[in-house]
Amino acid sequence: MPSKKTAARKEPKIPVIPDDSSFTPESFERELKSLAAKAKEDTWARAARRETLIYGRVVIFLTLAAASANASLATLSPVYGAIPAGLWHSVLVASALFTGWSSNLYLRRMLPSGTPLSIYLPLIASYVPLSQFVLSNGYYSFSTGFGARWGPVIVEALTIFPLLAITAACVATDLEAATGVDEIVRLPRWVGDALPGIGSWSVFRLAEGATAFAGTVSSSAPAALSWLSTRVASQLAIAVGYGCVVRPTRILIYAIYPFLNTLILDPHLASSSWALNAANRGLKPDGWVVLDRRESITGYVSVVENLAQGFRVLRCDHSLLGGEWTRFPANPVAEPIYGVFVMLEAVRLIDVPGKVEEDTDAKALVVGLGIGTAPAAFVAHGIDTTVVEIDPAVHEFASRYFHLPENHTAVLEDAVGYTDKLVAEQSTEDGQFDYIVHDVFTGGAEPISLFTLEFLQNLHSLLKPSGVIAINYAGDFALTPIKAVVLTIRSVFPACRIFREHPREEGSTGADFANVVIFCTKNGERGADIKFRAPEKADLLNSETRKHFLVPKYEVVDTDFRSTDEARVVRKNDTEQLAEWHAESALGHWAVMRRVVPAKVWEMW
Repeated sequence: MPSKKTAARKEPKIPVIPDDSSFTPESFERELKSLAAKAKEDTWARAARRETLIYGRVVIFLTLAAASANASLATLSPVYGAIPAGLWHSVLVASALFTGWSSNLYLRRMLPSGTPLSIYLPLIASYVPLSQFVLSNGYYSFSTGFGARWGPVIVEALTIFPLLAITAACVATDLEAATGVDEIVRLPRWVGDALPGIGSWSVFRLAEGATAFAGTVSSSAPAALSWLSTRVASQLAIAVGYGCVVRPTRILIYAIYPFLNTLILDPHLASSSWALNAANRGLKPDGWVVLDRRESITGYVSVVENLAQGFRVLRCDHSLLGGEWTRFPANPVAEPIYGVFVMLEAVRLIDVPGKVEEDTDAKALVVGLGIGTAPAAFVAHGIDTTVVEIDPAVHEFASRYFHLPENHTAVLEDAVGYTDKLVAEQSTEDGQFDYIVHDVFTGGAEPISLFTLEFLQNLHSLLKPSGVIAINYAGDFALTPIKAVVLTIRSVFPACRIFREHPREEGSTGADFANVVIFCTKNGERGADIKFRAPEKADLLNSETRKHFLVPKYEVVDTDFRSTDEARVVRKNDTEQLAEWHAESALGHWAVMRRVVPAKVWEMW
């Protein structure tokens, strides 16, 4: 007989039937719709989050690629010059992106199944600065063999091209995983297929403009930010950026060597003392030393001294802004090593009716400082001198290393804006300055905006009726730029005479690159009206260079311009042709600079 407990367990339970008054077909349908809506919302939210992450990663990849392209161009500028380095840069960048975009499927098939292509990006990015150092440094001097026209193409094809191509392939792969725009808004298939590529290119171009290498940051910025803004350090930061975006993998271990090698041994880390010491160790056997350097708004600026011969120069990228002898005392001014800068001082020697009699009553405007050869001479003569220089680093180095006197007015801003302001504030047409010296040059070509008709008209307005202007231009007489610039100057200042720094090589039919100074007066019709008085002892400032170069000797006549192309006046809104001509001029200037200063000095920067 079973116990009461067992019997109780076997008794069936009576189910509790709920009140079915609430269960109607309508309520049941509403419940089903509610559940379906919640499921749909969850699916859409997950898809939106997923696609947001994909598109965010795509934007980061494209931004890093754009920053890499800009940093590469900036890194090659000190070795090849800004203009030669940029000749084929845009074409190479576009080719790399197209190659990666169109071959992403093929590249993925080359990898083991399931291996993402993106894991190689940090490794490739970390090798870019090391590879560019090997291909462009002073130990092997590859740049001399490559030449300025094709050297940048070769270096970037071996370094930045693979990085950009694989980045583009990763972007294409990510966009394939996202919902197509045509699926959302029902666009035609061919439009939907084209939109990812067009959108990616647009984002890249926007990022390229936003990450353009400025070379400097605010002086009040933290030191770490200033360091990261330099050329090579920015490449290291880009490699770290790639590493933060991709999935962590053991392959990143192989990026440690190139990263540390660049960080510790690369002499091009401009803001690090150990990198400067490394550069000087490489230059010491050749008798050169870098005294100071800075990456600034006009390029890489440095002070380099030749210890054996006793002179120092100021360089900007692949150009020299001036130089002076260190083995001669500055008495009362330094002894310059280039005669063309002394020739500019000859504005004081031109006799013009109504000319100011005493230097102490004269005012001078100097556009473009260099090392300050002409401004220092003007100040030594007692002339009230205003210097307009866009680059603060140039002014600082000229003051610290090249005997630029303090008693001058320094205007550290763009000359176009400054002269616009002066002309607008000027009450009469009589001008303000007795002498104007126009001496701007960097990167193998002059800033085109400072040789336009409009800027020269500003200088004409600022020059007194009895004033004289001297304009320095460096160009190849076999090319059209110098012909166009002279035509533009003469359209504003009809009375001009032109002189070369050195005589033309007789019988030469090749390149004829020379520094010239164009002397003009505000009034007059013929260049013959410009005559130089014989210099007195006080004019020479106890300088041997001025004794030989102060009075110009080698005059240029119209038949010396050998270009058969028709030149036209350079206007503010019509500078494209001159910019194209300047590319050829910059290539010629690069070759000249390699003869003036050894290749190793340019490459070690």
